[in-house]
Amino acid sequence: MPRIKKIPQRMCVGCQEMKPKKQLIRVVRTPDDSVVIDPTGKKSGRGAYICPDLDCLGKALKGKRLDKALQRTISQGLVEDLKKGLVKNE
Repeated sequence: MPRIKKIPQRMCVGCQEMKPKKQLIRVVRTPDDSVVIDPTGKKSGRGAYICPDLDCLGKALKGKRLDKALQRTISQGLVEDLKKGLVKNE
């Protein structure tokens, strides 16, 4: 009997829903304190997951959930980069 492979689940910081890891985009705070989008999901650092949806990004920023998850204040320039990155990944 074949084993059923477990699909890793992560919570979106915007909509607070559990979804498969591959459907979400990882935003990571690297050890050198830069915050970047991690398309591979394997960079080292503290990560937060978000749906590839601008509404979820808006909710995460409005509630400062992304700031809390990454333990850093997110700059406005970085917010614009994230919006461009989310639109690119759709």
